[in-house]
Amino acid sequence: MYFRLCVILLVCASAHAAPESDSADGLSQLLVDKGLLTQIGGSLAQAQHVVSDKTGELVVNAMGFLGVPYRRGGNTAESGFDCSGFVRAMYGQTLGFVLPRRAEQQAASTQVIERSELVPGDLVFFNTMKRAFSHVGIYVGDGKFIHSPKPGAKVRMEDMRMTYWDRRFNGARRVATPPVQTAETAPLVE
Repeated sequence: MYFRLCVILLVCASAHAAPESDSADGLSQLLVDKGLLTQIGGSLAQAQHVVSDKTGELVVNAMGFLGVPYRRGGNTAESGFDCSGFVRAMYGQTLGFVLPRRAEQQAASTQVIERSELVPGDLVFFNTMKRAFSHVGIYVGDGKFIHSPKPGAKVRMEDMRMTYWDRRFNGARRVATPPVQTAETAPLVE
């Protein structure tokens, strides 16, 4: 899966850079800076396939926010993100979907899937506050997810198979169609 993610990042970077050689170098530097190059095998030369679906764009967009600080109630890169604000912003910016604001609302408004059915872009939920669906992240593949974890931390990628996350896993969901917007799920005005 990291191989696919590498390809997505390569395609995205080359689409926004002028000279082709500079885009590959810039992407390599981004991957090194974010600590991802070692995670995906250390070489962009292995990239042979292009994944151009919207979930790929969603994952690439989310990766661009690695390092943004956590902020309770936050829903922008400028102010910081909490977990559900991060997920909501990524779906809104990339796919134009308006997800509900809270993690449990996001779980309720999306399609239930089995853990074995997870594909990049799906939502993963965890019980981190002694209540169901109290934390959410975006699945990126290979058992990994990206999220805004807690106060004092930053948006990061983690392995769902780690004991902490595995014990707290609550379920997986897929955003199959744009959720219906209601007064409760309408965008917050800042």
